[in-house]
Amino acid sequence: GTGSNILSALQDLFWLSKSKVEKQLQIISVLQWVLTFLIMGIACTLILMYILCTDCWAIAVLYLAWLVFDWNTPKKGGRRSQWVRNWAIWRYFRDYFPIRLVKTHNLLTTRNYIFGYHPHGIMGLGAFCNFSTEATGVSQKFPGIRPYLATLAGNFRMPILRDYLMSGGICPVNRDSIDYILSKNGSGNAIIIVVGGAAESLNCTPGKNSVTLRNRKGFVKLALRHGADLVPVYSFGENEVYKQVIFEEGSWGRWVQKKFQKHIGFAPCIFHGRGLFSSNSWGLLPYSKPITTVVGEPITIPKIDNPSQKEVDFYHSIYVDSLIKLFDKYKSKFGLPETEVLEVN
Repeated sequence: GTGSNILSALQDLFWLSKSKVEKQLQIISVLQWVLTFLIMGIACTLILMYILCTDCWAIAVLYLAWLVFDWNTPKKGGRRSQWVRNWAIWRYFRDYFPIRLVKTHNLLTTRNYIFGYHPHGIMGLGAFCNFSTEATGVSQKFPGIRPYLATLAGNFRMPILRDYLMSGGICPVNRDSIDYILSKNGSGNAIIIVVGGAAESLNCTPGKNSVTLRNRKGFVKLALRHGADLVPVYSFGENEVYKQVIFEEGSWGRWVQKKFQKHIGFAPCIFHGRGLFSSNSWGLLPYSKPITTVVGEPITIPKIDNPSQKEVDFYHSIYVDSLIKLFDKYKSKFGLPETEVLEVN
């Protein structure tokens, strides 16, 4: 009767309210990461400088002393925290899009690996969620494998930001760091390198599946030097979450971007997503489009201390073919037409 109808209406209202709360928590979780990516390093540096000029200067001095003492830790595998990697906020982050991790083959804990992650997108959101948190269950899907997401070394010169990144298992994408992890950290390590880097981010746009890989061979040489197996990884949907102004080659905009990339290590992009309060407005929040990261079959790599260019080229060609096959095999399962072709630049 009437009582049942009222009870049903109240239940509907309760679940609607719960749904809204969860959506807001998802937005907050993504917003904090976007702000971390864009401004946390600069903001923490400025705050530290300000504290030095206040009565609390001793706190800043103690942290700076710790920074000097701890300076080389990022190059030696960092300081990951399973507690941070398992924060509930990362599950809300995952569900905002949502983000999924797909395993296609087992990985041996007696081997080390270099994952080539494609494409970069604007912020590499799939790479972060899948490999720097436990939100998608990477440790359960690949038991005994320790993932290290490699990013710009300059991030580890920023106070506080460096510690935040290391807690997620993120390391500098430089030779010292990678050599240490692959040679002095035992086996079962997987370094995730976003191969296309800043150059690839300049061309990412919704509806486009292209990777900057043709002349990117340094990661193959590293794999050969350490005998680390190569694993192609493709994230379907990574390019869909932001819209970007693409400057043509030869334009002043592309010239500025390339100068930044050459001298600073990153390329400034003019991009936008949705607004904080409405999906119909512009803002810094990514669009809630699904991202599905597929980890392909490992390519067995021999250990060669000084690989020749011919050897590097040979294994690089195998890697490119494996990535294209991975893309072709799964593209229709994740919303792309069979006619879609992966563009390799």
